Amino acid sequence: MDKKSATSIFLLSFKYEMKIIGQRLRYNKTNATILNRNTSYNKKFLFTDMKRTIIITGIILGMIVSGQSCDRFKDNPEPKKMNLTKKSLELIESDNNFGLEFFQKVSTANTTENIMVSPLSVALALGMTYNGAEGTTRDAMKETLKLGSMTDEEINASYKSIIDQLLKLDPKVILNIANSIWYKLDFQVQNEFIQLNKDYYYAEVNELDFLAPDAKDIINEWVNEKTKGLIPAIIDNIPPEAVMYLINAIYFKGVWMYEFDPDDTREQDFYSENGMTQKADMMQMEGDLPYMSNDLFDAISLPYGDGQFNMFIMLPKTNKTTGDIVTELNNDNWNTWINSLVIQKVVVKLPKFKFEFFRLINDDLTDMGMGIAFDPDNADFSGINPDNELYISRVLHKTFIEVNEEGTEAAAVTAVEIGTTSVGPEPNIRYFTADHPFLFAIRENSSGTILFMGRVNQP
Repeated sequence: MDKKSATSIFLLSFKYEMKIIGQRLRYNKTNATILNRNTSYNKKFLFTDMKRTIIITGIILGMIVSGQSCDRFKDNPEPKKMNLTKKSLELIESDNNFGLEFFQKVSTANTTENIMVSPLSVALALGMTYNGAEGTTRDAMKETLKLGSMTDEEINASYKSIIDQLLKLDPKVILNIANSIWYKLDFQVQNEFIQLNKDYYYAEVNELDFLAPDAKDIINEWVNEKTKGLIPAIIDNIPPEAVMYLINAIYFKGVWMYEFDPDDTREQDFYSENGMTQKADMMQMEGDLPYMSNDLFDAISLPYGDGQFNMFIMLPKTNKTTGDIVTELNNDNWNTWINSLVIQKVVVKLPKFKFEFFRLINDDLTDMGMGIAFDPDNADFSGINPDNELYISRVLHKTFIEVNEEGTEAAAVTAVEIGTTSVGPEPNIRYFTADHPFLFAIRENSSGTILFMGRVNQP
């Protein structure tokens, strides 16, 4: 029974019962003599009426509550799907392939702390930069980003299509994607490079006096605004050789399709991989959710909003670690895991958590094959400016996430700093209790786009 029907029955039943009691009281008032002679009998009769009313009311209210509980996990609208071209889907596959390898590199280098990266943010920032690369530098970046045989036009058009559709996919999820280019006052930039990034990445382009005392504050204010204050700054200083910053910012806020009840949150032990135990606020829920299990881990998918976005959580089995899962991360395994999800009755226990992460990712990208882009002597970014010897001096990546009973708020910023050498170098019911470190990814359902990916070692 749905909530509306149960409520209608309750109101009609309650009205009928009260009418009977009212008639009984009016009858007894009219027949006061009889009431006086049969006080015990009448009181008993009235008590029986009241008791019956209370019982019926309780049953109907129970039906309403039960209906609400069941409706939480059923009769949800079919999630929208992104209408993507074959090349756009190919680009998402490439981005996910890049993102999984990138996460492996970062995770291997940070084995004890909480980490989260945004493959999409890094890919978009490097995608803009790629438009200015030439020769072997361009080839190396294309290989690192797993772009295969796609043409430049296909790459740019696909990114544009993905941005357009992600932003309007779910009205209950706030997703903002912003790009900007900041170049040094009087530094000459190729018009084609600027126009490409404006047209396909919606990049805001600003000329800025990098020598001004407030130059970095101006850039950081843009970052702060686009991430709604979750990431206040990305640039710590502007070195003398810096001539350009290409920046991507992503902001995500999604309410759970099935919110956790704060009254069910309990303090519970969380067991770290280093053997330490700490207390964590453990949220709890039981419902029909996408679930899968293999020899390595158990996993669930918790949907946001109308279901277009979800958090995929991988919890290692006993005697397994998050590192064991990371080792197996690749596109084939990832797709197999996602496609193995089936609806199961699951009792979920998930800790609330909140953290930020920062990393200079030059070494990670170098290990992935684009080291030439960081080499002042060999990098070729003549598509930005043919008269200067340009190279990538730094790629800065910062993320933030908070998960609670209502949902998730997350943000990511990637800043590519371009330098020049001309100034000199500088069971039926499954139990999913996340009481030990786990991996997670926030992804879009229909396309599989990975927005964020992380590991929680300490909630």
